[in-house]
Amino acid sequence: MPERAVVETPIYEIKAELFKALGHPVRVRTLELLVTGAQPVSALLADLGLEASHLSQHLAVLRRAGVVTKVRAGNTVTYALADPCVADLLSAARSFLLHRLGETNDALADLAETPEQA
Repeated sequence: MPERAVVETPIYEIKAELFKALGHPVRVRTLELLVTGAQPVSALLADLGLEASHLSQHLAVLRRAGVVTKVRAGNTVTYALADPCVADLLSAARSFLLHRLGETNDALADLAETPEQA
């Protein structure tokens, strides 16, 4: 039986690197677009409205983080999520943010209903 490679980097550091890779709105939006399925770069460019060089840089960050994969067929380069769990991660982030916004809205409503004290 082959030995498993030992990863010496703590998982929390690996997670931090993942979150750094996700730490740009263009990269998050790109992943959201890929949730529906693999997309050619031309479609991503049209949806995101970026210059090709800028999108290329963001896709490279996502590739290095292992979040997306790239396939070249002739002149067409297509990107896809590397794992369906990425979609789950995006969904969890959305749920968390909606929950937090709900709490903020509730707190603001409470403040609005509280009479002002002189």
